[in-house]
Amino acid sequence: MAGSAKMRYAGFLLILLCFLGRAESIWLSLPAKGTKCVSEEIHTNVVVLADYVVISDDHAHPTPTISTKVTSPYGNTLHHNENATHGQFAFTTSESGNYLACFWIDGHYSGSGDVSINIDWKMGIAAKDWESVARKENIEGVELDLRKLEGAVEAIHENLLYLKSREAEMREVSERTNSRVAWFSIMSLGVCILVSTAQIWHLKRYFQKKKLI
Repeated sequence: MAGSAKMRYAGFLLILLCFLGRAESIWLSLPAKGTKCVSEEIHTNVVVLADYVVISDDHAHPTPTISTKVTSPYGNTLHHNENATHGQFAFTTSESGNYLACFWIDGHYSGSGDVSINIDWKMGIAAKDWESVARKENIEGVELDLRKLEGAVEAIHENLLYLKSREAEMREVSERTNSRVAWFSIMSLGVCILVSTAQIWHLKRYFQKKKLI
C-alpha cells in the first residue's frame, strides 16, 4: 500500500515538473546569409537556461562560427556572443512577453553542408540545479522531492497570477475596443442621418424651384 502511494506521489510530482518546468531541444538550420530566431512567451521571475552548439555536415571544412543575441520583450540585450561554436545563456526574467534568441553565421560560409544549431532550452523548475540545492542544503530522497513539490506549487501559484493578470488585460482591451466600436457606430449613424437630412432638404428645394418654373 505504501509502495502504491509512493508511486502515485512520484507520478504526480513528475506531471507537475513536466507541466511547469519546460525543457526543449530545438534544432535550427541556419542559412549562409540571414538570421534565424526562436521566441518564447515567458512571464516574470522565471529562470531560463539554454545551451547551444553548432553542428555542421561539411566535414571537409572547419565548423563555422556563429553570433548569438538574446533580447527581452522591451529590447534589452540579455546575451551577446560572437565567433563561437557553442555557448550558454542564463537569466531570470524581469519582464513579461516574448523573449527572442537570434543566431547567424559569422562572415560568409563557403561550405557545402548544412549548418544546424542544437539548442537545449530549459525554463522554470527544469532549469534549476537540484543537485546543487541538495548538496548545499544536505537533503536527499523524500525531502528533496518535497522541495521540488514546493517549487512546483509556487510555480503553479505564479502561473495562476500571470494568467489572471493577462485575463484582466485582455478584458480591459476588449471593453475598450467595444466602447470605441460603439462610439464609432453612433458617429456613423449620426453622419448618415445628417447626410440623409441634407439630401432630403436639397431635393425639396430642387423640386420647389422646378415647380416655380
